[in-house]
Amino acid sequence: MIADGQLQLQHLPALRGALLDWWEVHGRHAIPWKQGSCGTLAASGKPLDPYPIWIAEVMLQQTQLQVVLPYWQRWMAAFPNLEALAAAEEHQLLLLWQGLGYYSRARRLQQGARQLAGQPWPRTLEGWLALPGIGRSTAGSILSSAFDLAFAILDGNVKRVLARLTACPRPPARELSGFWRLSELLLDPQRPRAFNQALMDLGATVCTPRNPRCGHCPLMEHCAAYAAGTPAHYPVKDTPRELPFQVIGVGVVLNGAGQVLIDQRLNEGLLGGLWEFPGGKQEPGEAIEATIARELMEELAITVEVGEPLITLEHAYSHKKLRFVVHLCQWLSGEPQPLACQQVRWVEPAQLSGFPFPAANARIIAALLERLAVADAAVGSDHPGDTAAAA
Repeated sequence: MIADGQLQLQHLPALRGALLDWWEVHGRHAIPWKQGSCGTLAASGKPLDPYPIWIAEVMLQQTQLQVVLPYWQRWMAAFPNLEALAAAEEHQLLLLWQGLGYYSRARRLQQGARQLAGQPWPRTLEGWLALPGIGRSTAGSILSSAFDLAFAILDGNVKRVLARLTACPRPPARELSGFWRLSELLLDPQRPRAFNQALMDLGATVCTPRNPRCGHCPLMEHCAAYAAGTPAHYPVKDTPRELPFQVIGVGVVLNGAGQVLIDQRLNEGLLGGLWEFPGGKQEPGEAIEATIARELMEELAITVEVGEPLITLEHAYSHKKLRFVVHLCQWLSGEPQPLACQQVRWVEPAQLSGFPFPAANARIIAALLERLAVADAAVGSDHPGDTAAAA
């Protein structure tokens, strides 16, 4: 239970008023999906189009606003409404989502669009929770933002604000029910859209994870953590667990025509449906060249000559850390088979930008194109007479 520094009911009107007054002056009012058709903030009680809000709220899961904005703008240009999203090809979705991570969110959005087709927009928590990929906080944010309905939210910014207000002695993840009750208690039922946005803006711009600007906070006199002089101690964190580490051998396989082999992942997990260069986990005591040759035989039924290193890079996910050791390979034999993926394809190196890849692969592609450009230049310099003859 949240006990230390628990807010008093008699303080709620003053707290709400202080926060909303601060937000009127200092809030993030330029968020496009929170504006009306004239580019201004919607009046209290006036509904907004739920579609752009829904897209934005899903993009904002695990992602910051400044990162999401350009993705949202490109998405809305490509899929301006529910019907366009429902009819889109998955390839388009993943290409536009490339770099945002958690790619299953894009596929779930399309599933939701097809589920909503021909139906009125939900105005209940249960209606939004019935859509794939929508949790309680996302549903509450959509309902309050689009329809100005009194539903509480509990995203990362709000958890941090509430943890400091109450000086909660336990991590928010261990006190979710208490935090939900507190968020519902604080919510201004007369202006839920503005209040929820104000609470998020406060967490994003003032009550920040590091170096909170307590002197600028409208809730300073109500804050138990500030009164104790220890706002940076909250929210209390669980002891971080050490992430497992793996080395992945990756083969950039070229054929005699200069094409490169790529495969499409199965539609499961964080990177489902994306394209990648084939490879797999290095076994204990195994040379990385042997890893690449083995994985390509097991996954694609091809034999390759593992050549020179191309690039080594490290990438951290939420659940593990990976080191990718990438080698150029020459295809020798075997017709590539999708034994552990959806499909395989030989493509021209210049066409790689037309496929959605995980973020780590962007550096592999850049290294490959640079290496090929250097090789082409070297070949050209070996035949200086060709240019003169052509002239």
